[in-house]
Amino acid sequence: MEKLEAHLGYTFRDRKLLENALMHSSYANERRAAGCTSNERLEFLGDSVLGMVTAEKLYKLFPDLPEGRLSRMRAELVCEQSLHAVALGLQLGDYLLLGKGEAHTGGRERPSILADAVEAIIAAMYLDGGLEVARSFILTNVLAGLDAGVMHHVIDYKTELQERVQRKADQHLEYRLTGESGPDHNKRFTMAVLLNGAEIGSGTGRTKKEAEQAAAKAALEKQA
Repeated sequence: MEKLEAHLGYTFRDRKLLENALMHSSYANERRAAGCTSNERLEFLGDSVLGMVTAEKLYKLFPDLPEGRLSRMRAELVCEQSLHAVALGLQLGDYLLLGKGEAHTGGRERPSILADAVEAIIAAMYLDGGLEVARSFILTNVLAGLDAGVMHHVIDYKTELQERVQRKADQHLEYRLTGESGPDHNKRFTMAVLLNGAEIGSGTGRTKKEAEQAAAKAALEKQA
């Protein structure tokens, strides 16, 4: 636990809170007789704390953005993919308490389990040290880069392009797979975005969704 606390940048007064944050339901279910409870309640609380801190940060940092855009940015920042990346950086999988079956089927690498554990840890910090402790962790680990204007990982280029296109009537956007390469464990996809049948941008990524975002970004840059 000391090593994990060093990764988190916080020493718990009540370490049982941290242990509970790491306890997956599969582990708790195997030990019901011992009174173990999963991290699901902490996850529920952590989700709310994370959402509030993120909303406050975006509200202050981008005073001119409308509610809809702020909501999309918040959703992207606190999505499973984002929290999974945070968990990987903290090496959280090494500390998870999993049932035997979950551990043997790759639970320590499962994005949903890792993302949920991050939310549970945020709640544990909130309960143990208060809102400022939780806020500091969130700003350092989840929202790092916002102050420096590093927004490329949270901007929804597809939505931005769609909104721009819809300013004119009878406009139709379509995304089309144009290339695929690499082995199964390291695929690269190429997607083209077409406006009324004509290609206006192309991009690559590790997933089709990532490639679509890259294509939309390229299209926006051409229109700038």
